[in-house]
Amino acid sequence: MSEAATSFATSAGGAYQTGLSDYIVMVRSRTRAFLAGPPLLKAATGEIATEEELGGAEMHTSISGLGDYLAEDDRDALRIARDIMANLEWDRPGSALSSHRPPRYDPEELLGIMPMDHKRPVDMRQAIARVIDDSDFTEFGTNYGPATVCGHARIEGQAIGIITNNGPLDPDGANKATHFIQACCQSRTPLLYLNNTTGYMVGKAYEEAGMIKHGSKMIQAVTSATVPQITIYCGASFGAGNYGMCGRGFQAAETMAIVTEAAAARRGKPIEKAKLDAMKAEIIGVFDGQMDVFSTSARVLDDGVIDPRDTRSVLSEVLAICREAEARSPQRMQFSVARP
Repeated sequence: MSEAATSFATSAGGAYQTGLSDYIVMVRSRTRAFLAGPPLLKAATGEIATEEELGGAEMHTSISGLGDYLAEDDRDALRIARDIMANLEWDRPGSALSSHRPPRYDPEELLGIMPMDHKRPVDMRQAIARVIDDSDFTEFGTNYGPATVCGHARIEGQAIGIITNNGPLDPDGANKATHFIQACCQSRTPLLYLNNTTGYMVGKAYEEAGMIKHGSKMIQAVTSATVPQITIYCGASFGAGNYGMCGRGFQAAETMAIVTEAAAARRGKPIEKAKLDAMKAEIIGVFDGQMDVFSTSARVLDDGVIDPRDTRSVLSEVLAICREAEARSPQRMQFSVARP
């Protein structure tokens, strides 16, 4: 069973009671959670830190990732806790399916939100607001790994967990997504991936931070998920980020060129720049053709091309099919049905 905790002051072993909860709401300037308070810390290690620095709500919801929701006061914390419990939809198949509100923003505007150039940044919350019921999105872990956006919403009354990208996937974002995927599996909430990422972050700092390890956890969570998973390509979806976002991956022409050039140098026969450029152009041409939406659909690499304005209606139909499949699951038995 999922647990939601609002934390005020926990220390030592009691802090783990907070960490063991599935959803954690922390109150700004009031919540404290640490294994050792400032006096004990100073006595044990000589380090000096305030309670806020050591275990305050802002630190835990933005740096450590212990907290999932930052509330402004107790009243706000209770509101968030109610929203969390409402999103769990314990009363499935749920009476909410019979009544719902349309998005507060015109779906026609989806045509102008996503840029033609996939390198241009876009706030995917703008797209979400034009698809979900009443444009009501309960974001999960807003300040932790902020380039990875996760949250709960409903589409025509059906509860759904959404994962999308406001940039590349980093260690914090991958950890947050892993937690969110597993929590949605626990509450049997279908997952929607709105892909718009250039992949997992690369570089020395990210390798040292365990990008491979944390990215692998996210990919494993996607692979092991026990709920329906729906993927919509909204923008970029490259590299290993494709796998993490429940999609497919492609090689990069620049990477292939670098590898080819390095291999030639090791053999003592550097490749001519003109040949290298020609190879890159050929690879880019091949992948540009393969990445065209009509090309991938023709090869059954995806399930079809839709008008962005139809996103909500298509998702509603897909979710209805998923509910129907769940309702028609046969009883599991350890034997087959014997004929006379």
